[in-house]
Amino acid sequence: MTDTVTSTREAGEAPSYREMHRDASEFASRSDYLEHELKIMRPRRYGLNLIGRDFHFELEDLVPAIAGTIGIIAMYSAVMMSWANGLSAAWPDVTLGREFAIAVSRLEMLLPVLLFCVLGSGIFNPRANLAGNHGPMIPLIASMALAGAHPLALALWIGAFGLGLSWVKGGSRLVNLTSQGTAGGLLIFLGFSGAMSQIGSLKAWGMGLEGQMGYVALVVLAVNILLYAVLARLGKRWLAIPACAVTGLVVALALGAGFDLEFTTETGLPPLSPSYWWGSTDQGWMLGLPNMQHFIASLPFAILAVAMWSPDFLGHRIFQEMNYPKGADRVLMDVDDTMTMCSLRQVVGTALGGGNITSSWGTYMIPAAIAKRPIPAGAILLGLMTIAIAILGFPMDVAVWPPVMCVALLVGVFLPMLEAGVQMIKESRDAQAAGVCLFAAAVTNPVLAWAVTMLLDNNGWIGDRERATRLSLADRLIIPASVLAVCLFAMLAVGMFEGQYGIPALF
Repeated sequence: MTDTVTSTREAGEAPSYREMHRDASEFASRSDYLEHELKIMRPRRYGLNLIGRDFHFELEDLVPAIAGTIGIIAMYSAVMMSWANGLSAAWPDVTLGREFAIAVSRLEMLLPVLLFCVLGSGIFNPRANLAGNHGPMIPLIASMALAGAHPLALALWIGAFGLGLSWVKGGSRLVNLTSQGTAGGLLIFLGFSGAMSQIGSLKAWGMGLEGQMGYVALVVLAVNILLYAVLARLGKRWLAIPACAVTGLVVALALGAGFDLEFTTETGLPPLSPSYWWGSTDQGWMLGLPNMQHFIASLPFAILAVAMWSPDFLGHRIFQEMNYPKGADRVLMDVDDTMTMCSLRQVVGTALGGGNITSSWGTYMIPAAIAKRPIPAGAILLGLMTIAIAILGFPMDVAVWPPVMCVALLVGVFLPMLEAGVQMIKESRDAQAAGVCLFAAAVTNPVLAWAVTMLLDNNGWIGDRERATRLSLADRLIIPASVLAVCLFAMLAVGMFEGQYGIPALF
């Protein structure tokens, strides 16, 4: 042992990751090795985390990297197409289509990914989960556009609210105030509804093929269900996304659905100048810079987006806690740091010309937790893969093909969420809170259900009544009631209940 190490020991400091790292061959199983790695890591917060000194690359890091790449291509494409359709319908002088959506998606996969995935979560703060996409906001994008919202104005609002909330540690406070039963109910609802959505999309794709080849979707689903069950039985569930995605591709091609797979995206770079995207009404977004009217129209949607962050972050943090061993607290994602990174990425990414609405990257975090891997190595791999695909172009066409995209999201995100939610409600008191959360989500939506159930649960009206006695007045009443009021106001303001109950938007 060197003199430096000796002096460190004498000073009472914990040994470093490099000192405690051991070869995988020294462990009885691969799982033991991975768990040991999680326990010995000490990531530097807003410092320099180096390969070899602070973490290592492992084969398992490829799994969340591939899963996250497939997921983000699909989500970015959905976001940009929603913006393109909504803005084209809202503004008579705006005409945006598939080519625009692909170009903006590729733009979002370049510099923002480099800054906030490779450098941000990979090197400078591995406790902040990657800033990805805010999936629950996608159905609202058309409404945003029709209401007069501007992507850049929306981004500035989200960045301001997110940074303010992270500054006062509001994100972690809300996560800590969410009981196990409430979190379990939320995960079950999101997992089930997401799974049904992907199954429906795959079935619709099969029926839409020439000759109504719905049986292709059925066979793809059946084969992948069997494969997922086998992987779970063997303890290799972390392989589910790449294995099932490739299987879905091969099965669909073997059954003759290949004619539907078209390669239309060319190799190259999209326009990289922010002035191209925001500087004119003749090119880019065709909107120019936002005015005061745009900021007013974007405000309620920004409040809603930030309000929906906490349950999103909560679900991802839970996956780490359920799959990581005891003693691995240092590598769990920090909710407030993740909120900071998402806020900065929202502003920077949109200022450069993007239109993504960001949140914690679930298609990365969930597979990473299952594979028992920390954030940094996979973040670097994912970033490099995403950048390469954005430049090449044509792999995006494969990733968004339904037999690949739907299967990857199904086995990599929604089924694990469903499983995790079920595991969290073993006790009757937790089941009671979960039941209320499920019912409220079905009646309204998951965000409002989370806020309502948190208020009821923290006051002992449902769930664990003893827990309520341990909480302060602020934790029991003031904070949950304020969250509920903010969420309800934002939803009423943007007309989220108009389709369900005919309640028009306030503004």
